[in-house]
Amino acid sequence: MSKIFYPTAEKLSFLLKSIQHREVALPDFQRDFVWDPRETEELIESICQNYPAGSLLRIKNSAGFYFSPREFSGAPPLNGHAPSYLILDGQQRLTSLYQAFYGMGNHRYLMDLKKLMEGEDLEDCVFYLRKNEAVKKFGSIDQQAESLVFPFQCLFGEKGAFEEWLDRVLELRREPEAEKKSLKQRLREIQKLWLKTVEDYEFPMVTLGDQTSVSAVCTIFETLNRTGVKLSVFDLLAARFWAGEVRLRDLWDQAKAEHAIIVDFEVDPYYILQAVAIFTSRGAASCKRKDVLELKLEQVQRGWPLVVKGLAEFLLLLRNDCGVLLPQWLPYNTMLIPAAAVLASTAGSKGPDVAAIRNKVKRWFWCSVFGQAYENSPNSQAGKDYGELRQWITGGSPPQTVSQFSIDPSLLRQITPRQRAVYRGVMALILRHGARDFHGGHRINTNLVIEQKIDDHHIFPQGFFSERRLDVNPILRDCVLNRTLIDKQTNIRIGKRAPSAYLGEISHLVGQGHLIEILESHLLPSKYDSPLLQDQFEEFLAERQSLIAEQLAEVTR
Repeated sequence: MSKIFYPTAEKLSFLLKSIQHREVALPDFQRDFVWDPRETEELIESICQNYPAGSLLRIKNSAGFYFSPREFSGAPPLNGHAPSYLILDGQQRLTSLYQAFYGMGNHRYLMDLKKLMEGEDLEDCVFYLRKNEAVKKFGSIDQQAESLVFPFQCLFGEKGAFEEWLDRVLELRREPEAEKKSLKQRLREIQKLWLKTVEDYEFPMVTLGDQTSVSAVCTIFETLNRTGVKLSVFDLLAARFWAGEVRLRDLWDQAKAEHAIIVDFEVDPYYILQAVAIFTSRGAASCKRKDVLELKLEQVQRGWPLVVKGLAEFLLLLRNDCGVLLPQWLPYNTMLIPAAAVLASTAGSKGPDVAAIRNKVKRWFWCSVFGQAYENSPNSQAGKDYGELRQWITGGSPPQTVSQFSIDPSLLRQITPRQRAVYRGVMALILRHGARDFHGGHRINTNLVIEQKIDDHHIFPQGFFSERRLDVNPILRDCVLNRTLIDKQTNIRIGKRAPSAYLGEISHLVGQGHLIEILESHLLPSKYDSPLLQDQFEEFLAERQSLIAEQLAEVTR
């Protein structure tokens, strides 16, 4: 049987350029790009350190090939151009790297060179911002020169390589020549240590020949998606602690058996190990990868049971008091780390102290979510919050996340499902307020969400605007102010109809009084002459913004 594949290695720079030049594309059957920006940031950090990021699989493309090609998300349209190769395995990684290094997509990725020169860890120096915020803060070479923040899109993109960027930055710096010379040397050292690694990075590549049968390709693709599980830190520690007679997998199975809510929220056991790391730390609390890998046997023995109990307590608090009913509505998974560790440290508390601790943890949760504290460097934030929360609980000052919290409610007009943390926070706020389902009028709980297939949907449907040819900003149409939790049956009923029409129908079925209760429970305008019932979109946004802002003020003060 003839060989159908050829192993090679391809430079990351060449692969990204090939995507840009439409020589590498995707088969049309591939799922859409789904990675969140934090996953992309972690991948960049791994590549900066020359860690393996898995292999890639591609197939040669030829005339009359059986898979229709499509471009990567953010890449130039194919417009009939036939790419040389199609990627079968590696779409998410290559898309995220292409968008990061070519300045595409909704986020921009940057490196704080000043922090690196000061000795900060890499994961605290690589960060992302939403596109508009990145342009505002670091969009010009003058801003980059002043802050010494390097945009990754300057590494491979059309703007040139690091040396060209460095020359322009040094021209704008105001230090004396001797200091500039020293700065240039240190920046080149940073470049050699981290950025040159990215420039030289290679992916192992397996190439299938264009004679490979469609059945073989489908079988390979199915196998990849079924078995492509990478070795995790949890796996590594489970193997290491086996000799010390700590069965980490047995502990994990026991935790899930004793606390069903951990299963319900699909918690990654790595978060428990991170919480153990900060809970058992003797110096400054830290839960970065290296801290977890350096955990000692006795730390796990001492910390695991208390942290697991603390984690379960926090998840129950989120579900019962904060409206986070299911994992898809948890704004930041990494917030589980400090919360579990803090509650582990207060395991002996009794009586009124328990209620006081819960109230402080809840306030910290809401301030962290709407202050977007965990958008960047979440592991560092977790360590910081653990220390500050413990201090607050024992009578000290509130954490910086709480004491310095502020938010402009008008920002809610820009929050769409893509800004996942704040978006999910608003949905949790609505559920905490006692949201009722439109179909039966019952208070929405976990079982009802599953049974009635309740999900977030538009209040003014998209079809309402298109059928009336209303020129409304797409972001406003899709923003969180125009969304709430609606069961599937009601959403089908809504279709493209105006709010006055479908709410009038609901009012006829359940009664005006019941409808008012339902609307109020969703923090929606409920008076008979409200802009919602008059189909006045802009006025509706203003009133709902005010209603949500009131609730937000209540939970964060």
